[in-house]
Amino acid sequence: MDFPFCGQVACVERHTEEIKTGKKRSETVYLITSASPEKVSPKQLLELNRGHWAIENKSHYVRDVTFDEDRSQIRAKTGPRMMAILRNLAISLLRLADYHNIAEAIRCMAAKPYLTLHLIGI
Repeated sequence: MDFPFCGQVACVERHTEEIKTGKKRSETVYLITSASPEKVSPKQLLELNRGHWAIENKSHYVRDVTFDEDRSQIRAKTGPRMMAILRNLAISLLRLADYHNIAEAIRCMAAKPYLTLHLIGI
């Protein structure tokens, strides 16, 4: 392919069905990578692509839903960035403490505030 630094191109077809409505959807996306086929196989490319969604689901989804980040009223200067950092810190600390359900962990911490101090080693 005549594209600077292009090692390979891949096509991913996704077919999904919404559980509640039964509505089916198809989508085709294309991936471009500088990694050569000798370094990264098609199977590895698919794993990397799926890994992206794991990050989306483990971090951004939690921030959007559990912390209701989209409705935050903090909009001035560095406030939004700082709150995102604090939310990411909280999520990371809870994951390191082996919590899988962040919403449940937050409810637990709210009921027993001393547990939050334990997370940071105090």
